[in-house]
Amino acid sequence: MIIKTFDAYSKLSIIGINSLTNFLYENSGDFRDSKSAIKKSLLFAIKEISGLGGYIFVLEDKDEILGVLVINKTGMNEYLPENILVYLAINKKYRSHGIGDKLINYTLNYCKGDIAIYINKENPELRLFEDNGFKSRNIEMRLTR
Repeated sequence: MIIKTFDAYSKLSIIGINSLTNFLYENSGDFRDSKSAIKKSLLFAIKEISGLGGYIFVLEDKDEILGVLVINKTGMNEYLPENILVYLAINKKYRSHGIGDKLINYTLNYCKGDIAIYINKENPELRLFEDNGFKSRNIEMRLTR
């Protein structure tokens, strides 16, 4: 198993972006975003669209994607975390095999600064994040226009 890192310096091809978009969409369950939103976060992470960038971590084994984690940088600190964990999806065939833990631990070691995640309180993966040190701190309230 290897973890590949993509960012502003190690670009993804359009085929790679589309492949990861589809993987994240197909493996995110009931709490998934649209393919358009997922693709936008990937493009932001590798700085193909304006922004601070971030990271895409892909755990593979023999050219099969086992899991993907996406971090976007916020450019803030102290009052908001420097990073936001946008997506984590594990291949349905490999759930409960420690893939999520491997990706989260790699992310915690790789990224500098605090990391936030917005997760639905009904999401069964909430415990995965709690077990890896994430704590509930705030309630998000959103005005959608």
